[in-house]
Amino acid sequence: MIILWLTAMIPQLKSSPCSQNQHVCNGVTALQLAVLFSSFGFMSIGAGFVRPCSIIFGADQLENKKNPNNQRILESYFNWYNASSGISTILAVTVIVYIQDNYGWKVGFGVPAILMFLSVLMFQIGSPLYIKVKAKTTENLVIGLFQAAVAAFRKRNTRRPLSDCDEFYRWPLESDVLPPSKDFRCLNRACIIEDPQRDLNPDGSASNPWNLCSVEQVESLKALIKALPMWSTCFMIFVDMNVFSFSLLQTKTMDRHIFPHFEVPAASFSVFMIAALTIWIAFYDRVLVPLLSKYTGQPRGLSPITRMGIGLISSGMSIALSAITESIRRQRAIEEGHEDDPNALVNMSAMWFVPQYALLGVAEATHAVGQVEFFYDLFPKSMSSIASSMYTVGTAVSSLIGSILVSGVDWLSSTGGKTSWLSSNINRGHIDYFFWLLSFLSFINFLYFLVVCRFYESLNDGSSRLSHVAEDKECDYRLLHES
Repeated sequence: MIILWLTAMIPQLKSSPCSQNQHVCNGVTALQLAVLFSSFGFMSIGAGFVRPCSIIFGADQLENKKNPNNQRILESYFNWYNASSGISTILAVTVIVYIQDNYGWKVGFGVPAILMFLSVLMFQIGSPLYIKVKAKTTENLVIGLFQAAVAAFRKRNTRRPLSDCDEFYRWPLESDVLPPSKDFRCLNRACIIEDPQRDLNPDGSASNPWNLCSVEQVESLKALIKALPMWSTCFMIFVDMNVFSFSLLQTKTMDRHIFPHFEVPAASFSVFMIAALTIWIAFYDRVLVPLLSKYTGQPRGLSPITRMGIGLISSGMSIALSAITESIRRQRAIEEGHEDDPNALVNMSAMWFVPQYALLGVAEATHAVGQVEFFYDLFPKSMSSIASSMYTVGTAVSSLIGSILVSGVDWLSSTGGKTSWLSSNINRGHIDYFFWLLSFLSFINFLYFLVVCRFYESLNDGSSRLSHVAEDKECDYRLLHES
């Protein structure tokens, strides 16, 4: 934020303004672009470090397995974390945008920079009070996943062990007993000790981590593989959210007045989505959870997978509603003679878009919280940060998918000299057709989601965290390398 603020403060770092006599404005220099892009790069890196870890770090402060209400406390925390994120976004698109519009970029970028400095200061002041969970191992988790995959491939011809306790390796030796699960048994070969003298060091560690991995590494890889099908079902809801940028073109051509002297900016209509998200989370946590828990027997009210399904349905309904609204808007624009004027105001209130924004906000609220809880339950404790980062990575992948989808539809619909569905003249184009296509894809994605649900045991019981502990019997792995 400081570098971005400097681009507004230092004249040499911003492009020269265009004069009224210039037909072509002066371009930006390579230095100006480098500084600007570096600020975006640092913000992306910072967000990549903070967002996946902040929600799990907060959960560490509250998690107490001895507390019988532990699951309910964590579920409430996940809800209110997303609600607070929604409130901060509302402040960003209203207060910060107002400051930028009325006081310029110098003040507009300076205020977020100051707020970021204060947040870092507050975090450091509270550091002595935080519960800091130490990692059980100093090894890189991602590298450990690759090591498990490589070791399993190298040992693809190794015989499978006859019992659950023989010939398996774990490290550190003091760690909990973790027998390999029966899922994806082919990966269990990665932790088989074929020759203790060759595979183990004198201290019991693996002599070659790319040939022998611990049971925990193998189970972590299995958990990630199990999560991928469910993770792929989230792409469509993020695509639906990303293409809502087309609504900006629609609302600009409509009456945006709420009161006679108050007009909502077209770019601020996303506030309705964020407000619906925040209100729904608060309503669900304070009102619906106590009521639903009496009927479902779950302290969470609804299981994470159920909420994810509700989110997918709500997202598809929102896009279908958008298609209907756009069809009415386009027909009215043509009837009023604005077919060749995409900037002409149509005699139709933009408030017709509020229900679809609100429905999309409810979809994100139910799906996002449910997804984070589902992965938090599915993954072992060492992969908690990956559980939250999968949401962020999913949004990035969905943005790429959405861009490819938009480009493909624009190219296909404009073949043969036809007007593209996504034409810059929205009165000649057919954004409503594009929305119907997304609605159909959302329906197909929901069917795919139902198929994926059959592969998860947590569909029947999403209230207990998978502990990855021994189910039948324990054995002393330390005896393996001593024999």
